[in-house]
Amino acid sequence: MSRASRYGAYVDGPDPLAPPVDVREALDAIGEDVMAGYSPDHALQEFLRRGGADQRGLDDLARRVAEKRRELVGQHALDGTLREVRELLDRALLEERKQLARDVDLDDGDRALAELTLDNVSPSPAAAVRDLNGYEWQSSQAREDFERIKDLLGREMLDQRFAGMKDALENATDADRAAVHEMLDDLNGLLEKRQQGVDTQADFDDFMAKHGQHFPERPQNLDELLDALAQRSAAAQRMMNSMTPEQRRELMQLSNQAFGSPQLTEALDRLDGNLQALRPGEDWGGSTPMDGDQGLGLGDGTGVFQDLADLDALAEQLAQSHRGSTLDDVDLEALSRQLGDDAGVDLRTLKELEQALRESGVMERGTDGRLRLTPKAMRQLGKALLRDVASAISGRRGQRDTRASGAAGERSGGTRAWEFGDTEPWDVTRTVTNAVVRTVGEGGSPASMARDGVRLQIGDVEVQETEERTQACVALLVDTSFSMAMDGRWVPMKRTALALHTLVSTRFRGDALELIAFGRHAETMEIEQLTALDAQYAKGTNLHHALLLANRHFRKHPNAQPVLLIVTDGEPTSHLESSGEVYFSYPPHPVTIALSVRELEASMRLGARTTFFRLGDDPGLARFIDQMARQVDGSVVAPELDDLGVAVVESYLGTRRGGSSGPGDDGGWSSRGWWAG
Repeated sequence: MSRASRYGAYVDGPDPLAPPVDVREALDAIGEDVMAGYSPDHALQEFLRRGGADQRGLDDLARRVAEKRRELVGQHALDGTLREVRELLDRALLEERKQLARDVDLDDGDRALAELTLDNVSPSPAAAVRDLNGYEWQSSQAREDFERIKDLLGREMLDQRFAGMKDALENATDADRAAVHEMLDDLNGLLEKRQQGVDTQADFDDFMAKHGQHFPERPQNLDELLDALAQRSAAAQRMMNSMTPEQRRELMQLSNQAFGSPQLTEALDRLDGNLQALRPGEDWGGSTPMDGDQGLGLGDGTGVFQDLADLDALAEQLAQSHRGSTLDDVDLEALSRQLGDDAGVDLRTLKELEQALRESGVMERGTDGRLRLTPKAMRQLGKALLRDVASAISGRRGQRDTRASGAAGERSGGTRAWEFGDTEPWDVTRTVTNAVVRTVGEGGSPASMARDGVRLQIGDVEVQETEERTQACVALLVDTSFSMAMDGRWVPMKRTALALHTLVSTRFRGDALELIAFGRHAETMEIEQLTALDAQYAKGTNLHHALLLANRHFRKHPNAQPVLLIVTDGEPTSHLESSGEVYFSYPPHPVTIALSVRELEASMRLGARTTFFRLGDDPGLARFIDQMARQVDGSVVAPELDDLGVAVVESYLGTRRGGSSGPGDDGGWSSRGWWAG
């Protein structure tokens, strides 16, 4: 026998065959925010809120929660039960009038009295039901409709406290109703035992064995039962609070007619009191007026108010506004229930992404309890930035990337797979080993290899990495003054420093790089410190102090080629005095200018090749920097902010290979040999 099979999308949670979450996009976004001055904690939360290109974030889930809440409030009205009572009552009155008109055997006096009674029925449904409670109906259909009002009220009131009870008791017998009354009595007795502290698990088990059919959720103990009952009872109370005073009054008066007596109302009032005493933390006093057209019965309305409570809690959880909030705070089950399984999958993916970021070693908790980016994260960010720079240089100059570590041709000890165009020497040992392993994997035996030999394929070939050994001593001076932060140059400056640091530390390991930040004063910084640096709002551009630190760095490496790279958007406005104090003056004081020029000339005497990277279009700044550069036979580059990293990296590469120190002259420049892909 043949058997047909159908396949579709996996629906029971996250796809077990889906690839692991990719943290690269998240790390890039977090790194960008960190370099803009945000803490890693804040940057992580912002990414989780925004999401990625193919991943919905918390903000999208919160928007959907808010939309569903608006839909529920705007769609429904709270008078559904009253409407249904009014409809049954009108139908009963109509059928009774028809019967009175048709019944020719009815005594005229009795007919007149009945018609008078019907004519004087109150417009209030509660009063009408009360007044007609002793009426002798002539129409069996009218009597049935009137009795259905009492039955409806009883089922709706029970459905308010026990979800599904309305449908379960449809067409119920007197024995069924008696069983419900017995259940309520036993339940109230059990709850009152709990208030006295004398209940036991055996009491609960006996109760469930007797009345468990009324609780399909199958609670395992009294606390679970209490939680479920209190949540629904509180929702029922919020629904009543949300009605108009007239609606509340009508329902309270009608409730005494439920199942034909006030016994059910008394039992439910007792239950509500017990639940409020045992679960006072539930929201028993809230309200949410509704202005829609779709009438809700008491049971359905209570369910809607439970949904609203879920949505309100989810909105708060998704906001992550409390100190120490995490994605584990979000109720995944409630989210899936309210928004669908796709929302649950989105949240699980965000949780996996957050966990992957923490477990992959790119983020860690410091001793102060705050998240921070690890050196591994900084390397990954640097590689991404360097990849962008390499792409920009290659695109502008028509050059290709290679995997060589340097251009001087000295072996670094590493190997890699051969690629078309490589000129590096083969690593014969690795190449033959790869061929042998491949042949054995394809089923070859030692005997066959001894007889037939080993045939090389292009995929077996590995070449030796080479590394340039020429040393350079590089000082990158970055302006961290007030204007850099105000004019949007803060992040490009950090990206540039990180890209250059990554290039030097991974491709030119013999070079010595010093990062020097200068604002009102200057200081050397590690790359992690610089990328996490908040915007500085103290006025001052202390190029003099920065050059002092750069020259100190050059003197520590007398056998290396000094390379001086200065990124700034303003003239020097402060200098370091002999006492160690900082002097600030704007416009720039002649002494400040003189001291800056003196240290710049000292760099020249040490052999430094200097490049200024001027940010901004101020003519005065342009003239000043041009004069400074001519003073030391240096170069000036005025890049766009997006090209700052490219310009600095190009200048570094060109200078260390003996060419010009700025764009515009290709002498000796090449992107070949420095990017590892």
